[in-house]
Amino acid sequence: MRNGERGQRDRRGRRGLRAIGLIAVLLTGVAQAQTIAIVGGRVLPVSGPPIDGGTVIIRDGRITAVGRDVAIPDGAQRIDAAGKWVTPGIINPATQLGLVEVGQVRETRNASARGDEGSAIRAAFTVWDGLNPLSVMFAPARNEGITTVAVFPTGGLVSGQGALVDIVDGGVTDMMVKSPIAMVAQVGDPEGANVASRGELILRLRELLEDARAYARRRADFERAQSREFAASRLDLEAMQPVLAGRVPLLVVADKASDIEAAIRLARDYSLRLIIGSGAEAWMVADQLAAAKVPVLAGSMVNIPGSFATLGARQENPGLLRRAGVDVALIGTGSDPDAFNVRNIKQEAGNAVAYGMTWDDALRAITLTPAELFGVADRYGSLQPGRVANVVVWSGDPFEFSTRVEHVFVRGVRALAPSRQDELMQRYKTLPPSFRNP
Repeated sequence: MRNGERGQRDRRGRRGLRAIGLIAVLLTGVAQAQTIAIVGGRVLPVSGPPIDGGTVIIRDGRITAVGRDVAIPDGAQRIDAAGKWVTPGIINPATQLGLVEVGQVRETRNASARGDEGSAIRAAFTVWDGLNPLSVMFAPARNEGITTVAVFPTGGLVSGQGALVDIVDGGVTDMMVKSPIAMVAQVGDPEGANVASRGELILRLRELLEDARAYARRRADFERAQSREFAASRLDLEAMQPVLAGRVPLLVVADKASDIEAAIRLARDYSLRLIIGSGAEAWMVADQLAAAKVPVLAGSMVNIPGSFATLGARQENPGLLRRAGVDVALIGTGSDPDAFNVRNIKQEAGNAVAYGMTWDDALRAITLTPAELFGVADRYGSLQPGRVANVVVWSGDPFEFSTRVEHVFVRGVRALAPSRQDELMQRYKTLPPSFRNP
């Protein structure tokens, strides 16, 4: 091919790509601007009582009306939800979705930082900077009704900062709901934090908090190298300032009852907003957690101790905590929930109900409660006018194993589409004629 012809072909190709991009933008705009009426379903707003035969109106990515006698706007796309259940999109409050692709392949793991010279303090680490928005594991979670997830770092004594993201197409900026939502620390694994005992874990956390306070008072002296040596880097000490000020909660991963008590004392001494994560033995100190108004992220499928720290694990844990007055957000605890089975959170909720949690509390624990804990309840977690239109239509009770997701809307846009798993299943559903069993 001559150079002139090749140049003309390249220019035509570029014009074609630009045209496709323009069409995609226009179509996206139309999808976001459409008005949708979900009519006749059992609507569960979470923030209020169920509405049988209710209607939810979505316009421009927001919920504009919820109720039984709601006028349907002209030109609205109607979705018949008679016999169906309508809920807010599920929020999974603790995942590694988009951070871990293949557990055994190092370059696909982006949930932890090494820290300065192998330090166990990595407070400045912002895990969302390594989020992969093209992860093939987002679609299966969304297709099962999970519309929003918290992504958290792991490792060390202080792991870093987490974020809340919507499962939408686009880049990390497009997905972001809020960051940071919490600073993650742990007091249950001395070896992982380069210390010798649990008591030393608490001591190192106290040292970090004291140093962060001192740094805030003596920033100028620090810059002139006229302050004592601190236990963490400048970036880590800066990252701890919102935690000390109470603007960002400290999420302490702890299972053992005595570790949880130590975390409560630490939070009281430094006036921290504390959240307990995992909390296998939290039921043992439920009264203390309730008195201190400390919420817990807990699972309902752990009753076999995996270590001495979880000897008191029991499946009734979430229900016992709620009866004591503790706010509970449910997390996945079985079968690789952090990245590969995020969608199983609804089964986690169903099991919590089977072991003593009320149904209403279980739904709240995967919708409105995590939204409240992470400071986005004015936009997420319930079906109310003005809220972001993350809405799911189910064939029945979402906690029943046989229930199917029939419609998923994320920010008002229909998002149910075949995932990579679905495509592979269809591809290999029918074996080729030449296939032979060994």
